This record gives sequence, C-alpha cells and structure tokens, in this order.
Amino acid sequence: MILLPPELCFALRANDIARRACEAKGERFDPPPVVKLFNPVGAATWLATELAEDGDTLFGLADLGFGCPELGYFSLSEIAAIRLPFGLFIARDIAFDSPHSLSVWANWSRRAGSILGAQTLLRRAAARGEKPELPPFSSERNGG
Repeated sequence: MILLPPELCFALRANDIARRACEAKGERFDPPPVVKLFNPVGAATWLATELAEDGDTLFGLADLGFGCPELGYFSLSEIAAIRLPFGLFIARDIAFDSPHSLSVWANWSRRAGSILGAQTLLRRAAARGEKPELPPFSSERNGG
C-alpha cells in the first residue's frame, strides 16, 4: 500500500501552504488531520495535517505507544522503512476521517494517553450528540 497517494499529498501540502499564510497574517491554523498511519501489530499511531516541500517531513500528532502523544515533525520515509513482524509494514487507515482539529486530537490524546484512546472517547461523545472541542481538563494543557 502506498502510504500517501497523490490526493493526500496534495491535501497535506495545501495545509502546509495555508499554515504559512496564516502565520504570516498572525492567524491561528488548526485543521483536522488528513491522514492516520498506524502499526498493525503495535500501538504506534500518527495523525498528519501537513507535508513540507521536501515531500518527506510531516507535521502532526505522533503516538509511539508510551502514553505521551506529542505534536511535532516526523519523517514519512522513516515511517515507511519500518519493518514489522510477519512481513508487515506501517499502514494507512483508509477509512480515517475526522471533523476534529489537530489541537482537539492532541488534548484528548494526552488525556487518554493515546491517539487510539482519544479516538474511542471522541466517538462516544459523537454518539451522544456532543461536539467535543476541548476536554473539560483543557487547563492542564498549559500546566495549570
């Protein structure tokens, strides 16, 4: 499976360009993730919102399964080069789609301890008709 087909590369690049334009105007840019990559035999999960001009550097939320998801940059080529047991590789969740911004994902993931835990909580909230923007503990985000 190709991790990033052309249409996803285009959407990720468009977000990178839009972020730079927003930053130049002093505006906040917080799009929903475009792609979810995951380890099919482990806990590692990545949500990406942007792809840099180099075609390799992604920005988003990385969760390596240690209970502390982090926002930052990661390399597509390094993720694609990971060899897993049973001849498996890192995969793309082809059904992934999210109405939630990356900051919502980051806040809920930190609270839940993982992107997968946050996904469960966000789905439950949606099933109850709630629109979870920030979790009730959002003050923890800034250490307070």
